Amino acid sequence: MKWLFLIGVVLLAPIIPLLFWETEVEAVVAGWTEHPPSAPLTALIVFALLATDIFLPVPSSVVSTLAGSQLGTMLATLVCWAGMTAGAVIAFGLSRRYGDAIVRRYTQASDVVAMQTVADRIGPWGIALTRALPILAEAMVLLLGASRLEWRRFLPPMLLANLGIALAYAAFGELAAQHEWILVAAGVSAAAPLLLTWFLRRHLQRVTSEPSDDRSSST
Repeated sequence: MKWLFLIGVVLLAPIIPLLFWETEVEAVVAGWTEHPPSAPLTALIVFALLATDIFLPVPSSVVSTLAGSQLGTMLATLVCWAGMTAGAVIAFGLSRRYGDAIVRRYTQASDVVAMQTVADRIGPWGIALTRALPILAEAMVLLLGASRLEWRRFLPPMLLANLGIALAYAAFGELAAQHEWILVAAGVSAAAPLLLTWFLRRHLQRVTSEPSDDRSSST
């Protein structure tokens, strides 16, 4: 029941504000849908936001969902895939060049330890496991770059994961726009990855603490 309550709170959190500011939100949405930016400008903005994800707190899931609502599934998928790929390549290249300094600059120590556990178990394909998760996705890319992983081992899982994520969010955004619940969709696309990140963090913290617990008990 505790987990069900937590999941419900996270998924309902983006919807609750709509109950209090329904008129204001509807006005913003109406203005945005009636006078949207051109497709090339929207694509450029989406690409720039996703490509700079390592430097800015960009909610890539929300950006990709909104891109799908404005550009359609196919174009949004290509733009989001290109943007996420550019961002991952930049982060990986910087961490390969500057090593641990860039990792410490943009990640928390606990996340690095957690991602090291994933990397030790499944290698570079940990990118595919964490690519849709905020914070942990960047931590994994930076960690693998700092470990001087070869580009040929980094690119395949990253490219495939980015393509799947871009397609899923773009299709979700277009579907939401067709049924006129894009705000709810944006809220869910923001909350769901955060919830998954929280679950994975909890699991990895438990896994990483088990060896030390075992050693202390044996002594």
